[in-house]
Amino acid sequence: MTFRFKSAAFGGRRIASMAAAAGMLLAGAGAASAATVVKWLHLELDPKYVAAWEDIVKKYEAQHPDVDIQMQFLENEAFKAKLPTLLQSDDVPDFFFSWGGGVLKQQSETGALQDVTPALDADGGKLRGAYSPASVSGLTFEGKTWAIPYKVGLVSFFYNKELFAKAGVKAEDIKNWADFLGTVKKIKAAGIVPIAGGGGEKWPIHFYWSYLVMREGGQKVFEAAKTGQGEGFLDPAIIKAGDDLAELGKLEPFQPGYLGSTWPQALGVFGDGKAAIILGFENTEANQRKNAGDGKGLAPENIGRFAFPAVDGGAGKPTDTLGGLNGWAVTKKASKEALDFLAFLTNADNERAMAKSGMLLPVAVGAGDGVTNPLLAESAKQLAGSTWHQNYFDQDLGAAVGRVVNDVSVEIVSGQMNSKDGAQMIQDAFELEQ
Repeated sequence: MTFRFKSAAFGGRRIASMAAAAGMLLAGAGAASAATVVKWLHLELDPKYVAAWEDIVKKYEAQHPDVDIQMQFLENEAFKAKLPTLLQSDDVPDFFFSWGGGVLKQQSETGALQDVTPALDADGGKLRGAYSPASVSGLTFEGKTWAIPYKVGLVSFFYNKELFAKAGVKAEDIKNWADFLGTVKKIKAAGIVPIAGGGGEKWPIHFYWSYLVMREGGQKVFEAAKTGQGEGFLDPAIIKAGDDLAELGKLEPFQPGYLGSTWPQALGVFGDGKAAIILGFENTEANQRKNAGDGKGLAPENIGRFAFPAVDGGAGKPTDTLGGLNGWAVTKKASKEALDFLAFLTNADNERAMAKSGMLLPVAVGAGDGVTNPLLAESAKQLAGSTWHQNYFDQDLGAAVGRVVNDVSVEIVSGQMNSKDGAQMIQDAFELEQ
């Protein structure tokens, strides 16, 4: 993979001006110096969002004519496959998208990344103070920060208001896990599929296990497990979380064939009105529309959302949240110009603009008022009151353990494994990584 000056996909911007500059050099303008190139590797598929980034790049380059920001796209799976090699190559990007968690930690240990703590703490911590404390701490390991915060995500339940009314259930009545199970039973009794599930990709099901671990054990139990303390993943609270998930599975709440369904297919099931509930990301309203059979999906006013409920007797708080914490990982040899551009990309004005377009839930302090979509605003409000925001378990625990978490979650909910055996498998995988 080669970083081109500007690919046709991004409009060939500034080629003419650079060609003119090259002509001047050939004419003997030897005092002129080449622009500092900043290579940006991203995964964004939506052309509207890429266009928003391009506008930000144009503004920055107008203010810094000696800097050339080059954008390079890689598809998600190709990114995961090629990044380790790319980081050791001569074509390494200056910064790239990161999900944070254990994957970022492992990358930091290879020596391929730049510790951005000094940049955050320069000028009396001006840049550090520009972001929410939780977003910085989530990208920090052993006192060093390895990515510039970009956005935060939230997993919560979304529901079809019309189907809820048909089944005679109300979201506001779901206060705890028992209430949720009771709601699932009533929806099924009304002849409606309760939940759209993407069991084929497995990770969508791990959201249930993860949230139940958080509700049963709380932060103390999970932090102990992932740092190898106490009983680890064999803690009784974690086993109990598996029992809770198995109880849901016994109700057969998902659409037929869910074990082979991808996440886009699950979104389509929800968007087509064929299931009442889906547990998904903050941008579920937009994504169900894209994946619905008619390309329109459910009308926004027909979609509601509610937080993952509490578990009676559990140590976790109902205000503890699960979701992404994304940033831009900076590579070892990245220039100061790359860091300066990242500070610009993620400043309050630009994050506010991106939030208004529906791109993200911002991490920049003061940018929250940019969230105008009602459902996104609800997610932002919940995050603002979060007592513990936990990154996705399969990301936080690293790729190897994360895969086992995803496998186990599906095995438990489908009745193919009991919760104790599942906890043992995760513990075994964790110990192999130590």
